[in-house]
Amino acid sequence: MSPTLDGKLVVAISSRALFDLESENAVFETGDDGAYRALQLERLDDPPPTGVAYPLVQKLLRLNSAATQPVEVVIASRNDPVSGLRIFRAAKHYGLSIERGIFTRGRSPHRYLAPLNASLFLSANPQDVRAALLAGYPAAQVYPASAADAARNPDEIRIAFDGDAVLFSDQAERVFKGESLARFVEHEVIRINEPLPAGPFKPFLAALHGLQSRARENTVQIRTALVTARSAPAHERAIRTLLHWGIEVDEACFLGGLPKGPFLKAFEPDFFFDDQAGHCEGAVSAGPTGQVLYGIANETDA
Repeated sequence: MSPTLDGKLVVAISSRALFDLESENAVFETGDDGAYRALQLERLDDPPPTGVAYPLVQKLLRLNSAATQPVEVVIASRNDPVSGLRIFRAAKHYGLSIERGIFTRGRSPHRYLAPLNASLFLSANPQDVRAALLAGYPAAQVYPASAADAARNPDEIRIAFDGDAVLFSDQAERVFKGESLARFVEHEVIRINEPLPAGPFKPFLAALHGLQSRARENTVQIRTALVTARSAPAHERAIRTLLHWGIEVDEACFLGGLPKGPFLKAFEPDFFFDDQAGHCEGAVSAGPTGQVLYGIANETDA
């Protein structure tokens, strides 16, 4: 039987999201391709430190066994193929079972997400993230300064999501930003039984939910959380939307505008996804964080 990625949760990840390559990237950004490649070859047998997405990748790969491999991690990098040698060696050094990689020598790798059937794309490059989101794939720009602890909660994969403009579309958020909080609440109460349109990360949450139902006997369990600025009575439309989709989350925090950081510290996520830079900056001390460059909050940055 030919190899296939059908039915798998496929995580496409840049080398800078998986490993700490910030010093090397400083050389890459100078535009001196030769110097960058020479540096990577010089450090070929020197594994870089682990990066912000390492704990998530490490735990997701632990869902695989000799009998089943529901998760595939693929390097999708702007590195050149020669520099990719170091990335594969680093993955082997850290015991990560990563066999596939796409190396595009300075060009965006997002066009390969379709043949990969990617469930998630993580990158430190905002242009690549925007391109992936426009193509319809869940994608986030990682914050390299995020706290990351692969030893924390070793038997659980904890992933937290914002609601509007992440799991859901930015339909309601546009009302809030364009009018007022009172008008937002009124808008949501009137439409309480009308499911919110899907946001960019609905497919990823659905894929995780599918893995949860298949992974009850695994040593590593998945735990999800909705962490949103919504509060009662606007919370109900969010919950009803998840029910309509047939997707459950394990925890939900309806914060009514309170800072998310302290609540995320209590949850201890392996990754948190939010569309707003301010929320992401407040979350980095709690754990790995990625900004979803989608919706009204990101239009002025386009």
